[in-house]
Amino acid sequence: MSEFAYIRWVRQRIAAHPRVLVGPGDDTAVVRWPSGLPCLITTDMLLQGSCFLLENTDPRLIGRKALAVNLSDIAAMAGKPVAAVVSVALPRVGGRRLAEELFEGLSQVAAEFDTAIVGGDTNAWTGPLAINVTVIGEPTGSGPVRRSGAEPGDWIVATGEFGGSILGKHLTFTPRVREAQRLHELVHVKAMIDVSDGLSADLHHLCEESGCGALLDESLIPISAAARAMQDGKSPLDHALADGEDFELLLAVSAAEGQRLLQEQLLAEFGVSLYRLGEFVPQGFALRTSDGSVKQIEPRGYVHEFDGSSG
Repeated sequence: MSEFAYIRWVRQRIAAHPRVLVGPGDDTAVVRWPSGLPCLITTDMLLQGSCFLLENTDPRLIGRKALAVNLSDIAAMAGKPVAAVVSVALPRVGGRRLAEELFEGLSQVAAEFDTAIVGGDTNAWTGPLAINVTVIGEPTGSGPVRRSGAEPGDWIVATGEFGGSILGKHLTFTPRVREAQRLHELVHVKAMIDVSDGLSADLHHLCEESGCGALLDESLIPISAAARAMQDGKSPLDHALADGEDFELLLAVSAAEGQRLLQEQLLAEFGVSLYRLGEFVPQGFALRTSDGSVKQIEPRGYVHEFDGSSG
C-alpha cells in the first residue's frame, strides 16, 4: 500500500465536522476556532534512514529541515506561520548532544520566519532518530489558497528550478512563505501546492483536487544545475519531473495574470524567478516534447510504501 492509497482510505472514513473547513487532502488543514477565525495546521515526520542519513548529515540541518518542510506547507496555503510544537524520538546513545544540535537548527529557521517553538515531547529509545513537527498558522489576504481551484486555460507557474535536490537543496531550501504571501497580494492565486514529492507528482495532486488535467511544456521546465550534474543515467528532465524535495511552489493563475507575473518578475525582490511550465487542460496529464509532439506521462515522485496486509 502506498501512502496516497492510505490517505484516500482515511479520507473516505473521516466524518465531517462543523469546525473543520479543510480536512485531509490539502497542504494544511483549516480549523475554525470558537472565535470564528480559521487556523492552519500541518505536520510532518522525518525518519532516519528514510528522510536523512544521520551519519553524514549535520544534525542542525536535520532540525532546520524538520521545521522548514512544515513552513513550506503553510506557504502553499499562502499562510503565515505562528507557532510550532516538536516531538523527537532520540537514540539513547549520544541523544543529548544530538537533541541540542537539532534544536539549534530548529530555532534558526523559527527565528527567520517569526515562528514560536511552544513545546513538544521528547523520548529516548534503542531505535533510530525520528522528529515530528506540527505548525499552526493563520490565513492571509482573502484566505487559504487550496489545491482545488485550477481551471482549464490557467497557466502553471512555478517559483525556482527543479531536480537534483539530493545534492544539497533538500536540506538547505528556503520555504517560500514570504513569496506566497506576496503572490497572494498581487494576483488571484486560484490553486497552489508545494513540491515535496516531485514536480509531476505534486502537479498531479493539484489536478486531482481541481478536477482538471495539465499539459507541461518540456522547453519551459526550469531544470536546476544540480539536476544537470547528476550522473546516474537519468536525464536532467527526468530529475526535474520526479526527484522531489525542491520545496518550490506550483500555482494556477489566469493567463493574463500569469503573463504579468512573468513579464514583471514580481518576486525579484526576494531573489526568486517565476516560470511558466505549461497550462491546465480539461483532462489528461501530458508533456509537449521538444519536437512539438504531445505524449501522455505518468506522475512520478517519492512515495512512502508499506505492506497492505493487516497483520
